[in-house]
Amino acid sequence: MKEKKSIAVIGGGSWATALVKILGDNKTPKKITWWLRKSETVSSIKKTKHNPQYLTDVEFNLKNIELTSDLIKAIKSSDIVILAVPSAFLHDLLKDAPSSIFKNKLIISAIKGVIPQQNLVVADYLTKQFAIPDTHQAVIAGPCHAEEVALERLSYLTLCGGSKLAAQSIEKLLHCHYIKTNINEDLVGAEYGAVLKNVYALASGICHGLGYGDNFQSVLIANAIREMKRFIDIVKPIHRDVKESAYLGDLLVTAYSLYSRNRMFGTMIGKGCSVKFAQLEMNMIAEGYYASKCMFEINKKYKVEMPIMNAVYNILYQKKQAREEIKNILGLLN
Repeated sequence: MKEKKSIAVIGGGSWATALVKILGDNKTPKKITWWLRKSETVSSIKKTKHNPQYLTDVEFNLKNIELTSDLIKAIKSSDIVILAVPSAFLHDLLKDAPSSIFKNKLIISAIKGVIPQQNLVVADYLTKQFAIPDTHQAVIAGPCHAEEVALERLSYLTLCGGSKLAAQSIEKLLHCHYIKTNINEDLVGAEYGAVLKNVYALASGICHGLGYGDNFQSVLIANAIREMKRFIDIVKPIHRDVKESAYLGDLLVTAYSLYSRNRMFGTMIGKGCSVKFAQLEMNMIAEGYYASKCMFEINKKYKVEMPIMNAVYNILYQKKQAREEIKNILGLLN
C-alpha cells in the first residue's frame, strides 16, 4: 500500500475534533477534509476557526483543512478516511452510499462501539457492507481522551491494522509533539477491547454511584481485564498481551477518568437516575450503553463467562436493581 496524504475525517464530535487537531499539528504535508453533518457548523468553524459545540477552545489553522457537509464529496476526495461518528449512527450515515465508495482507500475506525442494527464491530460491518478487506482497515485505539488532546497533554495512541503497513500509514500522520504512537496487527482484538472497556467503565460508574470505593474499583477492573481477555481470546485466538496500553490502558482511563462519559453515565445510573434521564442530562453518546446490549447478543454465540458485562446489561435493559446486580457478582470477583 503506497503512502497516502489526502485524509477525510468524518464526524463533528469531540474525538473527531481532536483528531483534526492532531492531524493539523502533525508536520507532514497533507490535505485534510473535515465532514460535519450540519452546514451551519461548517459555516461557524469557517468564520471563527473553532468548533462551536466540542473542544471549543481549540483554534484551527484552516489553511490545509477543507470543511464540508457533503459526505460523498469528502470520502471521494480522500485516500484515507477516518470514521469518527457514534456507532449507533454509522449505518444510517452510510446506508445510501454507493458500494464502491471506499474502493482502494484506507479506512480508519476511531469508533469504539458496535453497529447496533447488525451487532457487528466496525471492521466486520465495513467488510460486509462495502467488501473492504482487513488489509485496508485500521483502528485508532487509546488510551486517549479528546479533552487532554485539546490541552496538548502527552498521550499515546495505538494503531491496530489488518496489516502492519495499514497501521504504519496512519501512524506517521498522527504522531506529533504531544501524541506518541505504537502499532500492532490485532485489528479484531483491539476493536472488541475498545467496545468492552466502555461497558466496564459503565460498571465502574455504577459502582461509584452506589458508593463503592477505590479498593473495590481496583478489584472490579482487575476482573474486567480478565473478562475482556477471555472473550477476545475466544473470538480471535492469537497471542496478545492485554496488559498493553491499547487494552488495559484504555480500560483504566475510561473506567477512572473524570472525562469518561461512560463512567459518568454509569455513575448517574448507580445514583438512581433512569437511562432516559441520564441520556438527556449528558447530551452526549455513552457508547457503552449500546455496546452492553450488542455484546450480550454477540456473546450468545461464544458463551464466554462474562458476569460484569451481564450485570450491566441486566441493569440497563432488563431494569434490574443496580445494587442487587452488583451484589450478585461480588462472590465471582477475586
